[in-house]
Amino acid sequence: MAGIYIHIPFCKKACHYCNFHFSTQTGHIQEFTTALVAEIAMQKNYLKDPIETLYFGGGTPSLLHKAELEMIIQAIKMNFTMAAHFEFTIEANPDDITEEIAAAWLALGVNRLSIGIQSFQAKALAWMNRAHTVDQSHQAIQTVLKAGFKDISADLIYGTPHLSDEDLMADIALLIQYKVNHISCYALTVEEKTALFSMIEKKKIEAVDAIQQARQFEMIVNALEAAGFEHYEISNFAKPAARSKHNSNYWNQVHYLGLGPAAHSYNGNQRQWNVSNNQLYFQSIKNNLVPFELENLSLAQKFNEYMMISLRKSEGFSIPYIKDVFGEKYWAHSLPLVAKYEKLHQLKATQEGFALTKEAKFFADGIASDFFWINEKD
Repeated sequence: MAGIYIHIPFCKKACHYCNFHFSTQTGHIQEFTTALVAEIAMQKNYLKDPIETLYFGGGTPSLLHKAELEMIIQAIKMNFTMAAHFEFTIEANPDDITEEIAAAWLALGVNRLSIGIQSFQAKALAWMNRAHTVDQSHQAIQTVLKAGFKDISADLIYGTPHLSDEDLMADIALLIQYKVNHISCYALTVEEKTALFSMIEKKKIEAVDAIQQARQFEMIVNALEAAGFEHYEISNFAKPAARSKHNSNYWNQVHYLGLGPAAHSYNGNQRQWNVSNNQLYFQSIKNNLVPFELENLSLAQKFNEYMMISLRKSEGFSIPYIKDVFGEKYWAHSLPLVAKYEKLHQLKATQEGFALTKEAKFFADGIASDFFWINEKD
């Protein structure tokens, strides 16, 4: 099986923390849709397997009208073989969700929503420069539940300077009360070239407090596990059978095609990414060229990606997989690191390998990077 990701590069306004590619020039959405439909046809041979997951991300996919979505979905179905019951996710902002659009999504076959709540606290939303209000967040969840959506994921951001522990627990409690079956919780990160980075550099706002973030991460894990959620990936929690299939396929290195400006693709041996410029993308597509860069992955790069991704998952890494795919020398390289982190009580044995302990999960990326193979010749 395989997946398709479609990047919708438009937003109503810029969130201070965001470093994804987007434009607030929403008047170009129709031009984008026309170009995207053309790219879909150009890329029809990239994937050989049936499409198991279709994911509209961004940006803000909920800005698209029903007619634009219909054009894109029709093009996908004309050019790719779809699995019988594929997962179809759309990311949505609360202020875009109405009874009419929810009904339209269902009619188009959307069966999973990812709603960017981020917080139910007005001061936190204002600090992040979000376009929606607290009332709109409540209304959005109530609307999609009433419409009949069963698979609903909500995003939260923690570790912001003005989000107290009490506020965070109130946010978690509300999502549990609404019975959403998937919650993604992301620590606020300060990326270069964002408004947030600039404001912190100029000391206009407080810097991120790593101690606060670690404390709030532990609080989230404890609260959601107590409520019956499985902590199946560092930032993701799901009720039984409610994991995100699309994102899980990323983490399991299933092949996928990315469409639209800045979208990434992966076929097992190569990664490619489209140009992060809407106008250059439009012009190139008009000239019948997909504007992408390509990277051939070395064995070392594949190993490093495997360790980074697998240590974020609850299952951890597999010793037989490392030996079979990368070779005995990669396992020999890993053995002393396994011993080191077992001694620190940060790795625990599983049936096939090792996974992070609960206490170590906040430090997943740092631990994974310690396993990296740095000999570029391999």
